[in-house]
Amino acid sequence: MSGENTQATPEDNEAVEVAVEETVQEEATLEADVQGFTADDQIAKLEADLAEMKNKWLRAVADEQNVRRRSEKEKQDALKYGVTNFAREMVSVADNLRRALESASEELKDSDVVKGVEMTERELQNAFNKAGIKRVEAAGQPFDHNLHQAMFEIEDPSQPAGMVAQVMQDGYVIHDRLLRPAMVGVTKGGPKMEAAPAAAPEENTAPAAEEGPGQPSYEEPTGDGAGSTLDQET
Repeated sequence: MSGENTQATPEDNEAVEVAVEETVQEEATLEADVQGFTADDQIAKLEADLAEMKNKWLRAVADEQNVRRRSEKEKQDALKYGVTNFAREMVSVADNLRRALESASEELKDSDVVKGVEMTERELQNAFNKAGIKRVEAAGQPFDHNLHQAMFEIEDPSQPAGMVAQVMQDGYVIHDRLLRPAMVGVTKGGPKMEAAPAAAPEENTAPAAEEGPGQPSYEEPTGDGAGSTLDQET
């Protein structure tokens, strides 16, 4: 056997203990770093998920409010304009009642028949007012393409050009929508009006080029063109 001493010295034992302690500290530090990195990632992911859910919730609330507003508007429109088609038929009845009164002879003015027709017309106009249906004031007014439809022109140098001189058929509105334009005759040959009416853009009161004989020189709306700047029920 060799004579070498194989027993560890106190210095060797101390060195081993220091090495073991350093290893344990390094492992603890590494584990703490790994755990801290995972926790930060989880917090960031949770915050991102929370932001996404909040955004979805805000969008859902906004969509629900928009649907509620649209439903309320549709409800109000149904209440206001639900009788539009029926009203268009009834204004023709009002026209016939007015024609019957205007065509009655002087001998029949005081008859019970004429008085009955007058009462019927008044009741019909009262019913119109309750439903928001009003007659368009046209006679003596500046031509307004939103409310009037020019049928012919009348030469009248004493009147400003573009005034409604004759009403062939009354127009009606229901609340803020045009129900039927007034059929009118418009003056020409007179002085130009100083200011265009607020509801009628200036370009729409200018004479149109190359109209046929006897035809109005105003741009006549056709179909849904009458009252184009007003909401009109289709």
